[in-house]
Amino acid sequence: MTPETEASTAPLLASTRRPHISILLASWFGLGYLPKAPGTFGSAAGTALALLMAWPIWTNMQNNPKLFGAVAGKNFWTVGIFPFCGALLVTLLIAIVGVIVSTRAARYAQSKDPQWIVVDEVSGQLVAYYLFFWVLPLNWKSWLLGFILFRLFDIWKPFPARQLERLPGGWGIMADDWMAGVYAAILLRVALHFRMI
Repeated sequence: MTPETEASTAPLLASTRRPHISILLASWFGLGYLPKAPGTFGSAAGTALALLMAWPIWTNMQNNPKLFGAVAGKNFWTVGIFPFCGALLVTLLIAIVGVIVSTRAARYAQSKDPQWIVVDEVSGQLVAYYLFFWVLPLNWKSWLLGFILFRLFDIWKPFPARQLERLPGGWGIMADDWMAGVYAAILLRVALHFRMI
């Protein structure tokens, strides 16, 4: 191989190198490779993660029912605010990382939005639960409704979700699921406000 040939093939080899970590995260640790309904399993993973993050909040509220009514004090800030902020930071981090890894994974797969990329469902499901974090649902009906609403909007893709799919790279993969999460969060908030669940 001449130096000229080697130089011309170097970019091609670099571009086809398998991005293992991006694929691992974009498929949510392989969950996206399940043969049927990978998006639903991705949403279920998002729900499981949201429940895991909500567990310390729920436990602290059970131990101290007046916790969130406190005006100030050590318990309110360390036990009340910190778990909420932690959940929001994780939600934001997954959204940011999701854009990056889904861009790289889709580019490697040479597809705009491969079905096995499910980090977008995980991220959108977290938005559905944590957009209105101060009214975090704490009973099984609200968790289930949040899951169902997100799946409904993710499949239906009402305006502007379908339009957001046209964004380039990972933005298009992730943004429509964020929009579905926003719609689900709004309806979930309404249902909680009117004590429908």
